[in-house]
Amino acid sequence: MSTEQTLLQRSDAKCELCTSEQNLSVYNLPPESEDSAEKSILLCATCHSQISSPETMESNHWRCLNDSMWNPEPAVQVMAWRVLQCLSAESWAQDLSDMLYLEPDVLSWAESASLANNEEDTEPTLDNNGTKLAAGDTVTLIKDLEVKGAGFTAKRGTVVKNISLTDNPKHIEGRVNGVRIVLVADYLKKAN
Repeated sequence: MSTEQTLLQRSDAKCELCTSEQNLSVYNLPPESEDSAEKSILLCATCHSQISSPETMESNHWRCLNDSMWNPEPAVQVMAWRVLQCLSAESWAQDLSDMLYLEPDVLSWAESASLANNEEDTEPTLDNNGTKLAAGDTVTLIKDLEVKGAGFTAKRGTVVKNISLTDNPKHIEGRVNGVRIVLVADYLKKAN
């Protein structure tokens, strides 16, 4: 059976991300180049074009990931994770990303390629000591910070787990007191 036939059968002839039944094609997940069902997913033309050109992503289209990220197929989980990372500026996408659990080998595969190919070209996000921060790191506040609009002060020494990087290398996002806020990297220290 060909890869396409296997994927059509596995997905019930629907896009494995948004469940559209129109214009389906096989998509090999980078960096994989082999043509195998385990390393590919079936995508509709809309999903395929937006994944191929992340700058054209329409965030509302990707709300479908709320369902598809729970697919038992690792390839579908990897693509859902990558799209959510690409949309991390959206609060709903960040919430889904926080809920999504991937087995260590699947997470390693997901991290092996990014939809946003400009990661190497961007300035790194550094903490107060000049240590490079990455998505998923844990940081500690080094001074009290008033959180405008939320009505509380984030105290010095507060630990912020599973941070997200933003488009601005001077800021990160994280949860403090259950509220997702943007923090200035100069007021943080990476936890060991």
